[in-house]
Amino acid sequence: MKTATDAADRLASPAAGPMPASRFAAASGVQYHYLELGSGPDTIFLHGGGPGCTGWSDFGPVAPYFAVDRRCVIVDILQYGQSEKCHISGPMWDFHAAKTVALMDALGIGTADFICNSWGGTIALCLAARHPARVRSLVITGSMPVFYGPLAPLPEGGRRGRNARDVYYGGTGPTREKMRDLISRLEWHDPDRLPGETVEMRWRQSLDEGERELAARSDSPRGDWQDLTDELALIEAPTLFMWGREDAFLTPDYPMMLARMVKRGSLHVMDHVSHHLQEERPAAYHAVVDGFLRSVDHP
Repeated sequence: MKTATDAADRLASPAAGPMPASRFAAASGVQYHYLELGSGPDTIFLHGGGPGCTGWSDFGPVAPYFAVDRRCVIVDILQYGQSEKCHISGPMWDFHAAKTVALMDALGIGTADFICNSWGGTIALCLAARHPARVRSLVITGSMPVFYGPLAPLPEGGRRGRNARDVYYGGTGPTREKMRDLISRLEWHDPDRLPGETVEMRWRQSLDEGERELAARSDSPRGDWQDLTDELALIEAPTLFMWGREDAFLTPDYPMMLARMVKRGSLHVMDHVSHHLQEERPAAYHAVVDGFLRSVDHP
């Protein structure tokens, strides 16, 4: 007798595929790199903060599903990918939120749905609190906007991501093997489903001179860390927290807490995935998120 677990284990995890043509936009004194696919409601994708992450590495496998009926704007966050490697001073999430709004202005986007992973999700939550008129809805996966958990201290004091980055860039420096180990331990539930193309893309991007320089600095070029407890209560947009049951950074009790802190928050926990749901099980991820977005459009 076949079980649901058997079916999940048989799912293939596709690679991102060829990247669309690069686009660039100047926004409030910085330059962003972004990609565009499809047409329809404006939908902005913001990626995670792991070494070598870009908009395409994080959302390439799932973007074609959304592009069927949405204008997908897939952004390289500042300090990542081909976007500017600027140094940030002051509160980091406020900085990213303001620059993202400036990018929306440059692209003629008044309001948008945001689909985000980890680092990008915290940016979007801050943006929704500071600029509510610009956000139609939020989908947040694996983000850490507050520094505490409801049941236990956060793993490694909430510094597991930063510690992993230090290990990756430290010692002998970035290698393919270290990248595969990092993704396998912290971002994917089943490393046997991790495409070699994904490892290669992330590793090659992690060699970028600007990213390595930022990782090596002893000061805080990423800005001052912010706790967004007060800001979460200000968010009016419908918000779906999409979480991996096996997330290596934050177990599902954490997003349950977040969903209660946001006025219109809800939570979906997906099985057999860790931190990068949209890559490991893109079709299943799209099915849930698409249903949520359609409910926002037609409540």
